[in-house]
Amino acid sequence: MIRLLLLLPFIGLMIVPFYNVREPYLFGFPFFYWYQLAWVPLTSLLTFIVYRSVRHAD
Repeated sequence: MIRLLLLLPFIGLMIVPFYNVREPYLFGFPFFYWYQLAWVPLTSLLTFIVYRSVRHAD
């Protein structure tokens, strides 16, 4: 069940019309760019959580 967390980045990045906007800006970057860049560490964190959970469950 915890492995379903790995679907979050996939779903969050596949719905392009949701984040295909310019505003709000963050440090001069349009929302389109910083939304995608925010998923990089978030995906790493989710992968780590799933890895630790699955590794200890076996």
